Amino acid sequence: MSPDAEAPRSAEDTTAHARWEAALADLEATLDDTTGTDTTDTDTTGTDTTVDGTAAGTVTPWSAPTGLGPVPRDLVGRASRLLAAQRDRITAVEDARRVTLEHLGALRAVDATRTPQAAVYLDASA
Repeated sequence: MSPDAEAPRSAEDTTAHARWEAALADLEATLDDTTGTDTTDTDTTGTDTTVDGTAAGTVTPWSAPTGLGPVPRDLVGRASRLLAAQRDRITAVEDARRVTLEHLGALRAVDATRTPQAAVYLDASA
């Protein structure tokens, strides 16, 4: 058998590999759910929903899987690509936050220059 050939996996290795594949698939699905595009729509009840019908803004808290052990050698590339995609998404969120704060600062600066307007109507019934 050549050194590059994959050795047969034990039942334990197969289980660990499957658990790693499931964990990576979950993380990839979460990353796909946060594409940065507006996927919400208003249903007939006036509630914002996502394309899969869940309420917009509904987030399932993530918890780290336990007992996975080291990443199987053949999944290292996939895990590295996922990590790079997550870092790209973090950068995009930080950029969007910065732009939003700049816009908010500009709005506040404009609002601070306005003088309060006098009342237009007088409530004579009070």
